[in-house]
Amino acid sequence: MLSPFDLVAILLTFAALFAFANQRWLHLPQTIALFLLGLVTALALTALDAVTVRFDAGEWLRDIAHQVNLPKVLLEGVLGYLLYAAAVNEDLAAILKRKWTILALATLGVVLSTTVVGVGMWYVFDRIGAGVPLIWCLVLGAAIAPTDPVAVASILERLPVPGALRTVISGESLLNDGVGVVAFTLLLQLAVGGTGRIGGEEVLVAFLREAVGGGLLGLVCGLLAFEAKRRVDESTVELMISLALVTGTFSLARLLEVSGPIAVVVAGLLIGYTTDRHVSSERSRRDLRIFWTMVDAVLNALLFLIVGLEVTVLTAWDRPHLLAALLAIPVALAARLFSLTPAFAMNLGARRKGAALAVLTWAGLRGGIAVALILSLPDTPYREHILAACYAIVAFSIVVQGLSLEPVAKRVFPVREE
Repeated sequence: MLSPFDLVAILLTFAALFAFANQRWLHLPQTIALFLLGLVTALALTALDAVTVRFDAGEWLRDIAHQVNLPKVLLEGVLGYLLYAAAVNEDLAAILKRKWTILALATLGVVLSTTVVGVGMWYVFDRIGAGVPLIWCLVLGAAIAPTDPVAVASILERLPVPGALRTVISGESLLNDGVGVVAFTLLLQLAVGGTGRIGGEEVLVAFLREAVGGGLLGLVCGLLAFEAKRRVDESTVELMISLALVTGTFSLARLLEVSGPIAVVVAGLLIGYTTDRHVSSERSRRDLRIFWTMVDAVLNALLFLIVGLEVTVLTAWDRPHLLAALLAIPVALAARLFSLTPAFAMNLGARRKGAALAVLTWAGLRGGIAVALILSLPDTPYREHILAACYAIVAFSIVVQGLSLEPVAKRVFPVREE
């Protein structure tokens, strides 16, 4: 059993080595490179374990994956810092200009994607003889419905797309995580035995309580932090305020049973807006930006490395799991395309809606949040099938979609539009 310090040391060493290799030779988006190198390393060590006597590399990786406990680490702590780091660097004014489109994608889009994936995978599992009930397929749909803000942010700056479309992509990825986590939690309650106790009205009330309550909590906490920050101009004090804001808001959201991700995103957007326009000297702004950029980079590196390592060691890849995994990819792509219909009933702000549709569909990257949610499922006969499908969707979106999104964007937007 590794100590927590040893575990962190091993993961940081892997992340640093992979980041160096990428910067020196591969030149890929950092999160994609770390996921890919983690995946390749896990496959290589597992293969070595299969042909070498008493090497036990696969068992060592499994021990690391189990000790990390990704659902607990990500969903109960690290997620708040990742979302805040992304939100605090966003332009709130630009997001507010596209608020209805972003809200449609983050709410109705998540519901539509959850439904399409749920029904589609229910049919797939039935055809391959797995027999996963519809409610558990909907749980899978809710986990992979949100786009991952970390994966999206790592490639968004490279895309030659109009500024309005860029804002929609980043704004959606920030807000739909909170909505997806709420939907996942409610559907999981139904799946594990609450069907007879929870009706449609109760589900809607619970959803609104978590989503709206999280937004209001983030607004209140962000305003309190703003009032404290505007009375000082010392970067270390402002840094402590921002750390307390993330930790306190996320913890308080759990106590109040509202959405922590939504609360942290709202607080981060507010602080980012006020920092640039109303408070902080240039030095304080620079120090805070450097700190949160570093936090974002380190946590992203660890997260995608862990997900890459876990893909091969926590699932038994037999024939039914492989079939479910392969068929889950087109189902997820179809669900992403269909989930964009609410936004295209509105004005996306792009003159070429067909091109915007192609980029938005291909930019539906999934990441560590989806994996963490599925890993948090209780031990049921359906868990391994759902986990295999989730891993396949995440791996395909990060590696294939992530690496090809820039060429796709350049093809449909040959001249950059602002």
